[in-house]
Amino acid sequence: MEIEGSLARVDFGFSAVREVDVSLVDVRVGQYVLVHTGFAIQVMEEQDAQETLKLWREILQAEEPAPDKPGE
Repeated sequence: MEIEGSLARVDFGFSAVREVDVSLVDVRVGQYVLVHTGFAIQVMEEQDAQETLKLWREILQAEEPAPDKPGE
């Protein structure tokens, strides 16, 4: 979203924006990064990032509790 010095505001999706240290990678606003413990450790191609986000969405949906059914 924005970079100032070695810190960037990163949109993780799922309504989560965090500050991340980008001193380990050469990244520009608009690129996707892989983040570990607050550090961007890899710049990702958009297609790979979109696939990763899709898999995370599937994982999170699978972990959501099923809605209660009437009569149970």
